[in-house]
Amino acid sequence: MRTNLNETLAGVRNLGILAHVDAGKTTVTERILYATGVTYKRGEVHDGTTVTDFDPQERDRGITIFAAAVSCAWDGRQINLIDTPGHVDFSHEVERSLRVLDGAVVVFDGVAGVEPQTESVWRQADRYGVPRIAFVNKLDRPGADVDAVAESIRVRLHATPLVIQLPIGREAGFTGVVDLVRMRSLIWSDGDDTVVEGPVPEALLDEARRRARLLQEAVAERHPLALEEFCAESAISAPTLTAALRDLTCSGEGVVVLCGSAYRNRGIEPLLDAIGAYLPSPLDVPPVRGTLDGETGERAADPEAPFAGLVFKVNSTASGRLTYLRVYSGTVRRGDTVLDVGARRTERIGRILRVRADRHTEVAVAVAGDIVAVAGLKSAAAGASLCDPAAPLLFESAAVADRVVSVAVEARRRIDADRFGSALARLVEEDPSLAVRADRETGQTVLSGMGELHLEVAVEKVRRDHGLDVSVGRPRVAYRETVARGVSGLLYRHVKQDGGAGQFAHVVLDVEPAPGADFVFHSAVVGGRVPREYVGAVEAGCRDALAEGPLGGHPVTGVRVTLTDGATHPKDSSELAFRVAGRLALREALRASLMVLLEPMAEVLVTVPADAVGGVLGDLSARRGRVSDSAVRADTVVITATVPLAGLFGYATRLRSRTQGRGAFTTRPAGYAPAPAVPSTAR
Repeated sequence: MRTNLNETLAGVRNLGILAHVDAGKTTVTERILYATGVTYKRGEVHDGTTVTDFDPQERDRGITIFAAAVSCAWDGRQINLIDTPGHVDFSHEVERSLRVLDGAVVVFDGVAGVEPQTESVWRQADRYGVPRIAFVNKLDRPGADVDAVAESIRVRLHATPLVIQLPIGREAGFTGVVDLVRMRSLIWSDGDDTVVEGPVPEALLDEARRRARLLQEAVAERHPLALEEFCAESAISAPTLTAALRDLTCSGEGVVVLCGSAYRNRGIEPLLDAIGAYLPSPLDVPPVRGTLDGETGERAADPEAPFAGLVFKVNSTASGRLTYLRVYSGTVRRGDTVLDVGARRTERIGRILRVRADRHTEVAVAVAGDIVAVAGLKSAAAGASLCDPAAPLLFESAAVADRVVSVAVEARRRIDADRFGSALARLVEEDPSLAVRADRETGQTVLSGMGELHLEVAVEKVRRDHGLDVSVGRPRVAYRETVARGVSGLLYRHVKQDGGAGQFAHVVLDVEPAPGADFVFHSAVVGGRVPREYVGAVEAGCRDALAEGPLGGHPVTGVRVTLTDGATHPKDSSELAFRVAGRLALREALRASLMVLLEPMAEVLVTVPADAVGGVLGDLSARRGRVSDSAVRADTVVITATVPLAGLFGYATRLRSRTQGRGAFTTRPAGYAPAPAVPSTAR
């Protein structure tokens, strides 16, 4: 029985499709579904007929917004695949998906190579130790070059590309590839989507042999068994080379590189073969680790072990709430009771669904290695650990990055206020990277997220899904305040006497800048003038004071506070008194310090035609942008600049107008920098 289970698990591949926006992720996914027989017709992004981009907003905008899971089978293997967004505003979807994946296919534009968001998703995959293979797409476009992309992978991603295919034909003449592992050609015919296997074309034979030799030498340098065979035979056989490439991929020491044109349906079958040959199964990855009551535990991919799974996505549909789950160990059945370890409450599994984007097939059980949707869970949120109640284990969930853009939102009609509040609560439940708060000063409801597009999509979702008329104010960025020059020896005495027990606390603080840190607290009190239990209360009070700075009520960062002295009262001193004293003392110290307003910055990569560079540079300068680099690619110029996030609102429209619709840009967070003055939007 266990042998059969292991054989089944060995044939499972849980993988994601990662890339920069518009590199062709969704098209690759659609061609995989077509090649594996899941769909009978090729879905096209520009026609709005894709399986994974099923949301109306995705089809309207022509980009992937929400991670979508699909399942298919190839060569006896079960492939659970997640198509992830490529826009930086939705990198949180990638983060949550990578947490539950065993491998990934990273899609590269054959012309552009490594692009900014490609770097971001690559680093995310590095954090979770996810093995990757690369697919160089769009080889039918002018300027496409596999070797240039491989070099950019080496230089910009600091990875070792192992190119296993040689293109046959260039640009519009691209018809197939030479497989350098088995030394065969694969040529696709026009019209009927069939691939013909044959010998290497005579004109490419010498080049193929040279590249195959380079591939074998690169593998032999990094794999001992391959090196042993290479030294003995002066070559590496195809089975040994395949096994070595798999080992190097799983260990992260190498990245197998394939190529093709997804739009023209060329290169997909060998990509599917490579997914099975080189990416790991659930049995090949280390056991997932977790904690319980301070003790560390782990769960291997064993269907007979106690059940353990991680929720990575929650979605509300017309038929109810769906919870997307990666099963790490054990088996879960319809009707089972599971424990939400973090919330310490039990839930009942209603139905288990095999996922194909927005369509589902009900199954009776899910076992280790499965990615499924579960109906019936009432409160389990994204990041929740679900376990057998008799064997709980709490897994680490994906961290949420700082939300840097906000808008004020409200229902236009007062009678919709309650429905609007429920809609926002459901929105945040589905997407933890969004946050909703009530502004205490203005009374407005403020929605915060990862970028302007992220918030546009969220508001439109409320309008479409709940039928609400929503009013939206100008987006506001999340400013910070910091100390440029502090104060020393600030004395604060907190005395309160209103009948009964009083409050007494006396503290002396030094405040100074702490570059690179959020908050640093240190006690230099000697002689027990402030007892140890009160020192922690002073620190807690100081943290309370950091919530609102003196310039505009923004959070304060980059501060070091030292408690140098203090005094107590034998009866009236308490932790509460010292916490209040710490809060009020730091507020007074910050008002006496030289404070600086910080604004969030973004690194912007703008691709424009050469004849529009002057106008684009002038516009970036007007937005207080600093250009750090520019490079010429064919007939376009790529400009890298750092721009205040507040200056990017409406930039997409302005860029399109200045470049007649030919310009494009991407952004990613670049930390904080001093603002020249308190902007009118800061309050």
